[in-house]
Amino acid sequence: MKTLNRFLAVFILTIISSTMMAQNNKAKVLVLIHSDNGGTYELAKQISKGIESNGDVQPIIKQVKSSSHPSLKNVPVASVEELSSYDGIAFGSPVYFGNISTGMSEFLSKTVNLWTNHALEGMPATVFMSAGSGAGNELAVQAFWNTLSVHGMILVSNGIRGIEKIDKNIPQGNTVLGATSLASVKNVERPSSGEKEIAFEQGKNFAKIVFALKGTFNKNSEIKILQDKSIEKVLAEKNIVLPNVPKPAGNYQPFVRSGNLVFINQVALKDGKILYPGKLGVSVDENQVKEATKQTMLNVLAVLKDAVNGDLNKVKKVVQLTGIFNTKDDYTKHADLMNVASDLAVDVFGDKGKHARATFGASSVPVNSSVEIQAIFEVE
Repeated sequence: MKTLNRFLAVFILTIISSTMMAQNNKAKVLVLIHSDNGGTYELAKQISKGIESNGDVQPIIKQVKSSSHPSLKNVPVASVEELSSYDGIAFGSPVYFGNISTGMSEFLSKTVNLWTNHALEGMPATVFMSAGSGAGNELAVQAFWNTLSVHGMILVSNGIRGIEKIDKNIPQGNTVLGATSLASVKNVERPSSGEKEIAFEQGKNFAKIVFALKGTFNKNSEIKILQDKSIEKVLAEKNIVLPNVPKPAGNYQPFVRSGNLVFINQVALKDGKILYPGKLGVSVDENQVKEATKQTMLNVLAVLKDAVNGDLNKVKKVVQLTGIFNTKDDYTKHADLMNVASDLAVDVFGDKGKHARATFGASSVPVNSSVEIQAIFEVE
């Protein structure tokens, strides 16, 4: 009995070990998409099915940014760092005026460090896109190829495949460079069955190339992206000087921290006096209020620095800015005034400085300031 148990244990371990080895030997393909309304995602699923039909290759669908679209909300978001860990990448994007989408473009703009490290050189890549009218399809795919070529990726075209299953009685998206879908054609399922078939064949063909090239290029488990510049260095380079932390004018604190959130309210105090006090259109003009807005935001940043014990690199996100302006009842350009504060947040913190925002007018603001800013930050 003991001998039988040992035999079964060894047998089970052998099966588990063989299964794990088989999984490890599989080539992994990232199907990386940006999708507005789900059209690109539908193509991505067909591309993935084609890839998966090759038992030696495993597809993984991820998106470049999170989406609230019902079909996309559970699709994981990829990081730039992980791109170099795959054996191939299939890129999918909507067509924006004959080019790749803004979301995909923003993601690819962050791959400079990968390019510097030659991290994607020799890796196979293929492209598929979801279009509106269909005009500009090939132009957009070619634009996609340009970026991937700079990385030294091996571009795998789709060629002429799957056309025998296309219904030629309806408009179809199809290019030799990569599968496309005409998303805006009415009264026709999109992607159409023919477009899905072309995408499946593209995935199938791509998987064959990926597996053949597996191990022929230097694959990094993950390229470490360079740390963001020190905020102090950014401030110095941009000649941004933070003032001393303004003292409260009442029974309150300059900031309150609750968990990882810091809450700050400030007015346009400079050197102990309000900069350009008064009401816009009565005693001050727009340029003066913009100067006051900049000073107010500098005060916010000075308080924030105090809140993180002098290390602004601990700021993870500018969450919300609210601008309150002392204006006449008929004034409507509050957003233009607040842009000064928003631009300063992005200048200092980069992508972490992009935030939600609200602006509105008031009949008066405390201490006759022309502006007050309320800010919320996420910190370490």
